[in-house]
Amino acid sequence: MAFESLSDKLQRAFSNIKGKGVLTEKDIDAAMRDVKLALLEADVNFKVVKEFVAELKEEALGEEVTRSLTPDQQVIKMVKNKLESLMGGTSSKLTFSSSGFTTIMMVGLQGTGKTTTCGKLAYHLKQLGKKPMLCACDIYRPAAIDQLEVVGKSVNTPVYVDREEKNPSKIAEAAKAEAEKKGYNILIVDTAGRLHIDETLMDELKVLKSTVRPHEILLVVDALTGQDAVNVAKGFDEALGIDGIIMTKMDGDSRGGAALSAKKVTGKPIKFMGTSEKMDGLEQFHPERLASRILGMGDILTMIEDAEKLYDEEEARRLEEKIRKNSFTLEDFLEQMGQVKKMGGIRKIMEMMPGVAGKVKDVDFDAGEKEFTQMEAIIQSMTREERQNPDILNASRRKRISAGCGLPVSKINNMIKKYSEAKAMMKKFSNPKAMKKNPLFKGLFN
Repeated sequence: MAFESLSDKLQRAFSNIKGKGVLTEKDIDAAMRDVKLALLEADVNFKVVKEFVAELKEEALGEEVTRSLTPDQQVIKMVKNKLESLMGGTSSKLTFSSSGFTTIMMVGLQGTGKTTTCGKLAYHLKQLGKKPMLCACDIYRPAAIDQLEVVGKSVNTPVYVDREEKNPSKIAEAAKAEAEKKGYNILIVDTAGRLHIDETLMDELKVLKSTVRPHEILLVVDALTGQDAVNVAKGFDEALGIDGIIMTKMDGDSRGGAALSAKKVTGKPIKFMGTSEKMDGLEQFHPERLASRILGMGDILTMIEDAEKLYDEEEARRLEEKIRKNSFTLEDFLEQMGQVKKMGGIRKIMEMMPGVAGKVKDVDFDAGEKEFTQMEAIIQSMTREERQNPDILNASRRKRISAGCGLPVSKINNMIKKYSEAKAMMKKFSNPKAMKKNPLFKGLFN
């Protein structure tokens, strides 16, 4: 995850002031020095860090902290608020045309994942009920048009292509007319990139901009390039004028400085971040949620939204009824494991859990994912009758299943045990009376 190193360093900085009844100026100076080093090592812009720490120190030296019963919590809260503000404060949404048809122009250098991001954006917009069409205007990069067609097919979105025309503006203009004619309400234009910003590239993009008059110009940058991404954003904005940034590869081992510096340096918000290579791996950028993740506080809202995408009300009601009636089968268990995978796996879910997020670094998630795969293989080796009624799984049946999935009987016994434990836990959580007695849920019920 991006920011993992930054998150670790900040939490270590806060651990030095944890539990102190009153913070002295010396304590605050030491904490601010640790925060400064953590941000610089995360490749945050130096001027941004200097201003960030100066403002934070001034605030931390106030009476609010020195007289607080839990000064360490107050400092963490201040850092969280400052991080949110640094990244823009609130999420910035796309602007849609009031006339009903919106054009989005995607720009960026080569290698940032721009073409793939066009497909991800189309997928995201379709989830919002929009009808997008893609347009191939990168006429220079070999196989760029073919790549966009493959991407479009993967998200079931049409792609406007003209392999004969060599003028990107004419292609975009024709695509816009075609999209409106066929009832699409968004055109996403994939433009040509370069290895670096040059005058020829910008002149071409300016002509394209004046032709299609986009409602949004979104710059795609690679988070792994750190401050280079911020410099690119600044260059594109000064030459072309952009409306927002899409930060790709945020799931990689990036230090995260680009995401923390971009808004402050360019004045333009990050609107989306790429969180995986899959077509659904594009998240709206929420500064407040990302600040929570960085500080190890989790991100329960994003986790809930991810779950809601996978479950409609009817499915949730059906599952709840099965749990209540104690008819949760191995088929249901298999389905739930599939849903966990779709949400990004065990690691991603744990990283979003409050109180757990900052403690998952040393957990062996690979072993957990491997066990998931083995349990799926075991269940898939069963007959339908066995999945629906695990009580009939005697020794001979388990031996047959073992031969079918290539795993020892001990693995099958362990899987049945895990299933029984999950079933019992779900049954308990579906009973409000039982939950009232559990100290973990104290205060949730009247």
